Amino acid sequence: MSVGLLRFLTAGSVDDGKSTLIGRMLVDARGAFEDQVSAATRDNERRGGKGIDFSLLTDGLKAEREQGITIDVAYRYFATDRRKFIIADAPGHEQYTRNMVTGASTADLALVLVDARTGVVTQSRRHAFIAHLLGIRHIIVAVNKMDLVDYSKAAYDKICADFREFFSHLDPIDLRFIPISALLGDMVVTRGDKFPWYDGPTLMETLETIQIDTQSAHELRFPVQLVNRPPMPELADFRGYMGRIASGRIHVGQEVSILPSGRRTKVTGITTFGNELQSAFAPQSVTLTLAEDVDISRGDLITAVEDAPAPLKEFEATLCWMSQHPLRTSAKYVLRHTTRKVKAMVSGIQFRIDPNTMARETGISELKQNDIARVTIKTLLPIACDPYRVNRETGAFILIDDANDTVGAGFVEA
Repeated sequence: MSVGLLRFLTAGSVDDGKSTLIGRMLVDARGAFEDQVSAATRDNERRGGKGIDFSLLTDGLKAEREQGITIDVAYRYFATDRRKFIIADAPGHEQYTRNMVTGASTADLALVLVDARTGVVTQSRRHAFIAHLLGIRHIIVAVNKMDLVDYSKAAYDKICADFREFFSHLDPIDLRFIPISALLGDMVVTRGDKFPWYDGPTLMETLETIQIDTQSAHELRFPVQLVNRPPMPELADFRGYMGRIASGRIHVGQEVSILPSGRRTKVTGITTFGNELQSAFAPQSVTLTLAEDVDISRGDLITAVEDAPAPLKEFEATLCWMSQHPLRTSAKYVLRHTTRKVKAMVSGIQFRIDPNTMARETGISELKQNDIARVTIKTLLPIACDPYRVNRETGAFILIDDANDTVGAGFVEA
């Protein structure tokens, strides 16, 4: 573990102050350019405000600025003397939960904001639960707008207790709490003098120093993206298999298995950008050459022989349903897993999870937008997958409908 680049997601209910918080961090940590600060100030004053509106530094879409909400994931990059950051500012409205899933899929840490006046609400729990489902094991709960409750320790303690109770039903994670005022800057980058009862680090100090436990999937997983057969006569016998190593390492001379066919062969060459390598590791993009001219196409998975997953045509998964149209069992979809696409259907719904109570509701025949459920997936052709808790790269998939819309995001359970 090392203190390097940190990818984190800001989430929570609408109007909890996510965009304002990010704007405050960018300004106070000098991660925003002067012209951006000037533009946000001018825009705010044009709307009748005074000084800078920090949220305008992240709400870049015109529609968002006009409505005063965030409707898409806004990515921001900045650095301090101690660390580099990539921030994904997720939308708070329930109908944009699918965007939040997108932002969380590559995050190392989730920063969940809670309005000190309203406490923990359904969307706070939903976002925290989705972050947990997506394998994020570091969650910071920032209790915002403490200035509007007179910096009440009792209000802060109540929210901390509610969140601890909620997470007591889930697997253990690194859960931290920080009281802040994003608008005034208290306990964000500087401490201020409003929290004599809080002796922990500021939010920025926490983000700069937290050690991230990265998932260490050591098994070789190489989804084939493209089969390279150059048209030149002098390279008529060349066949290379191109893609990005999802996890693990590979070396010349290694025996590998091709899934789902199960054929075995050896690696004879590894190249990247014209350079020959003896070995490569995730997440490098490489071209492999193999000892035999085996039948391989886009979507096949190259793995080590000793830990190759069994290709499946039926498996259980946790599914986040994103579409406005309900999911009904036996409806036909396209399942995309790494670089592979297969026809699939949801053959059964075991239970739906209530994000407020974590209760499991059985007897469900359909899923509505933003529902989260344990389901059974059947595919027309086998896919070589891992449980998501073991490998985030090969344990995730999406469902696509006939209109080519992404309607669901899933995580393989077994």
